[in-house]
Amino acid sequence: MEKLKAFYIKYLKNYIMLLVVIAIAMNLLIETLARHSLFESLGFLFTSPLVFLCNVLIILAVISLSLLFRKRIFFICLFCLPWLALGIINGVILANRMTPFTVKDLSSLEDGLSIVTNYFSIGTIILGVAGIVALVLGFIILYRKTPKLKEKIDYRKAAAVIVVIIVAAFGTVQISIKAGVLDTFFGNLAYAYRDNGVPYCFLVTWVSTGIDRPADYSEEAVKSVFDDGELGEDGIYTPGEDDDTDVESKPNILFLQLESFIDPTLVEGVKFSEDPIPNYRRLMEDYSSGYLTVPAVGAGTANVEFEVMTGISVKFFGPGEYPYKSILREVTCESTPYDLRPLGYTSHAIHNHRGAFYGRNKVFSNMGFDTFTSLEYMNNVMKTPRNWAKDGVLTEQILDALGSSEGPDYIYTISVQGHGKYPQEQVLENPAITVTEAASEEQKWAYEYYANQVYEMDLFIKELTDALESYDEDIILVMYGDHLPALDMTEEDMKTGSLYQTQYIIWDNFGMEKKDRDLATYQLTAEVMDRLDISAGLMTKYHQNHAGDSGYMAGLRLLAYDMLYGERYIYGGTNPFKATDLKMGVRDIKIDEVVQIGEKYYIKGQNFTEYSKISLDGKILNTVYLGPTILALNEEVDPEDASRMKVSQVEKNEEVLSTTE
Repeated sequence: MEKLKAFYIKYLKNYIMLLVVIAIAMNLLIETLARHSLFESLGFLFTSPLVFLCNVLIILAVISLSLLFRKRIFFICLFCLPWLALGIINGVILANRMTPFTVKDLSSLEDGLSIVTNYFSIGTIILGVAGIVALVLGFIILYRKTPKLKEKIDYRKAAAVIVVIIVAAFGTVQISIKAGVLDTFFGNLAYAYRDNGVPYCFLVTWVSTGIDRPADYSEEAVKSVFDDGELGEDGIYTPGEDDDTDVESKPNILFLQLESFIDPTLVEGVKFSEDPIPNYRRLMEDYSSGYLTVPAVGAGTANVEFEVMTGISVKFFGPGEYPYKSILREVTCESTPYDLRPLGYTSHAIHNHRGAFYGRNKVFSNMGFDTFTSLEYMNNVMKTPRNWAKDGVLTEQILDALGSSEGPDYIYTISVQGHGKYPQEQVLENPAITVTEAASEEQKWAYEYYANQVYEMDLFIKELTDALESYDEDIILVMYGDHLPALDMTEEDMKTGSLYQTQYIIWDNFGMEKKDRDLATYQLTAEVMDRLDISAGLMTKYHQNHAGDSGYMAGLRLLAYDMLYGERYIYGGTNPFKATDLKMGVRDIKIDEVVQIGEKYYIKGQNFTEYSKISLDGKILNTVYLGPTILALNEEVDPEDASRMKVSQVEKNEEVLSTTE
């Protein structure tokens, strides 16, 4: 005890030394939560001491602000709280997906809260809320009980110490970056957090957003990306004018992005009672197929969509950034719907999940879609045990979209059934697929649940291709998994040796030649268009004609910056794409009549769903869904107002997606 007391008097009573010890302990805790292992956290300390020091100094720079306050212990705890929150949130997220927590996730907070019950039980959520309440109360008590320093604070000295610590932190980080010890480009976000530390990487995702201006950016540099005469004599791309719109074949072009869909038999050490994807496997053998390199693992569906639709790599953006949550909220972006419009195509998006998730109900307008059918416009939706919509409902939605216009259609469908979290206990009774070999009991149940969702998705694929086979119009259907499932995989677990490869198929009903090749998601659309002899769109032309160039990726990045953040030299200094008047749902929701029976009002009409609500002057009224043709009003209204009642589609978070005229 005497030695501990002496140690305290000599070192810990000195607040600067105390802050250093706390910063080290806090960083160890954050890394332990991220790696789910104290042993691995200590390994990080001893194998990468300079990287560990940089992260400690970043934490120290923040908590050193407590030197400016007389209630020093309280403010040390207060300034430690954000770091503790970062560690806990990142640890929880990594337990449920394979990409770490970034500042960009804060922009998706509402979306995350909307699906929290899909990941956690009500009891766990209540405990979490109780913990937050207890923490707030604890800080209130701590503030009241914490004594103030008896001596006055020398603010000049305290400020000088803080400045020295901040300069030391900034300088050490900069020296480490120049020495190659710390990375600034995160090709793999999960690995970046592992190798560079959580605090540093989290801050990088804060300060690094959008596409950085290329060093050689100029009008001449942008126009030199294409060969002379490739875009006309002026070197400017004009939609429609610089495209061959008189193509012979204009088949319906369908993309089906399958949530977390992979071949489960590609996972090492896990065996199944039978093939979970027999139909998809047969289609891979009979039609053009290959491996698809995707930009995400365990999450990031929206970024896969973005790459496929635009031909732009999301790696050009800030680490962990979702263009749907940033630049696409502000500007339109050239995409496949815009490129195909001059050829007479109508563009539809379909997703059996919330329409407002990732802001798709707004973003798809800036990407040129004509209609968007989300979960709120679907009936007869079956759910998984984890409360995700099953994909079988999508066949009807796709056929509806195909029949909704006279000319050819472009349809981009996003499925959701394969979504995690995958339970580590037995959930399914009498499953079609069982796991016969696994490393642990928890892995067995997680993979068994996942394999059965994939098996049902495979049955949906067969149902869809059977329906399209006999369709009286030419159809090309591109199917692929958006990313690997969040099943805590490593490269060693995959027979492919990669966490970023899924498999795609280009199916058709008119006899295209089988041609297999491996692609990246941002190349997929250009490849499909090339098979159809279509070269419409700036990025389509670039990928089709310049993929073999030595400066291919540099040119792609230059174009992406110019299109979204620069002067738009490639378009002649203007943005030629106007936001569309996006229609929610391809089926018209109509009111036929308002009926009064006694004191109750009923609305008869067409295409109502469980998300249909009676509204009056913008106010959502208490509604009972009785079926696709009738809604009941469960509250009183003035009889004179009854004729003004409308029907609104209201999503889970009470956002109104559309209202009848």
